[in-house]
Amino acid sequence: MSEQARKIRVSFICTIPSPVVTQALAQAGADAVVIDQEHGAIGPENLHAMIASTAGTDCRPVVRVGKRDEAMVKLALDMGAAGIVFPQVNTAQEANECVAMTRYPPRGTRGFGPFIGHSRWGVSFQDYLPKLGDTVVCNILIETKAAIDNIEAICAVEGISVLVLAPLDLSVELGCPGQFDSPIFLKAVERFERATTAANVPRSTLALTEQQVQSAIARGYATVGLGFDVLMLKNAATVAISWARQTAI
Repeated sequence: MSEQARKIRVSFICTIPSPVVTQALAQAGADAVVIDQEHGAIGPENLHAMIASTAGTDCRPVVRVGKRDEAMVKLALDMGAAGIVFPQVNTAQEANECVAMTRYPPRGTRGFGPFIGHSRWGVSFQDYLPKLGDTVVCNILIETKAAIDNIEAICAVEGISVLVLAPLDLSVELGCPGQFDSPIFLKAVERFERATTAANVPRSTLALTEQQVQSAIARGYATVGLGFDVLMLKNAATVAISWARQTAI
């Protein structure tokens, strides 16, 4: 394996409201799990349990919130999340607001109350701020035409951890849903990659096949999302059922 391949980080997107699923993916060796409150059926109680289930592993639990909402961000971080994934960010100003939500004053607007979350990280309540306050991840989804149009300005925002190219949403908005070889989609991806490289901002994307993973590595992506838990489960079940259906009796 190349040095570059060893450095790439991998994650899974968790839409199933289950700490068992999250724990299994963390124990399997994922660098991160993205607990999905935008498209998943995950409420506050399951959110906390899923974050807590990653304890004892090197897997970092990050939360994709449903929207750029300070209350949702504060809750996820106070439950012990290592960071936030923000959807539907279109401008540098919106990206600045996202960063501020993940930082305590005077750098940001996050309210202080990690009464629950400090335990996930094995620190005391008093030590949470000095030891973890500056470690929160702020990832921004690039999934709209507006975001691509403003990508250079977004890249200049201080405090962004990773810019995440969301191919499904972006292709839908560009009028070529799922057509990842469409010239208009490829042009948008090229601009995204050029801007993040120039600004030295780490980038991430989905990579659902071995070929897509190798392509992402070759193109300098820092992290890849390897799949959605519910789709992985359904696909595995479909394959297993096909074995039985195709077996002659």
